[in-house]
Amino acid sequence: MNRSFFYMFILLLVAEYGFSQKNTSAIVKGNEFYRKAEYDKAVVEYEKVPANNAVFSMAQYNLANSLYKQGRNDEAIKVLSGLNETSLDKSLKGKIYYNKGAILSRQKKLEESIEAYKNALRQDPDDKEARENLQKSLLELKKKNQQQKKQENQNKKKQEQQKKQQSKLSPKQAEQRLQLLAQKEKEVQQRLQKQKSNSGGGQTKDW
Repeated sequence: MNRSFFYMFILLLVAEYGFSQKNTSAIVKGNEFYRKAEYDKAVVEYEKVPANNAVFSMAQYNLANSLYKQGRNDEAIKVLSGLNETSLDKSLKGKIYYNKGAILSRQKKLEESIEAYKNALRQDPDDKEARENLQKSLLELKKKNQQQKKQENQNKKKQEQQKKQQSKLSPKQAEQRLQLLAQKEKEVQQRLQKQKSNSGGGQTKDW
């Protein structure tokens, strides 16, 4: 079974990283809410943790996961993209890129998901799931391109057929127009002849 999405709890010692009590409390509460599937509350707690500090990268990572669980995919992508700039941990970066790939794949943004999976493999070449999902996205993109090309060819053929049909009808249409013009010209000549005849009978002879 392919891993669809990562989740990582923060289990770090305050003494080791020098977390403030406030930040530690927010992380712990966020993890508790996440375990209970109360993702909206987890988001509130994780957002209390500084986002511009690499030490808190995994808290932001969990924030992205919580947003994803709520279907807030664009927001999750934004948080994950920010993490790429702050985190120096290759293992965590690999998970970040993997999760971006998973979200983008669900959004049918195949080109972007492919790039994310490639980045995940650059961080961890042994990530089997990332490699499998990369292949799936590549195949899906190929299929999509083939369908688009097929549709384009069908549209082109349809346009060519329409042109041929118009070409076949054009002589007939031209003949009908000529006949109509001839009929109108005949009617005009008849009207002029009639007017001339009426005018001639009413004139007096000049002596």
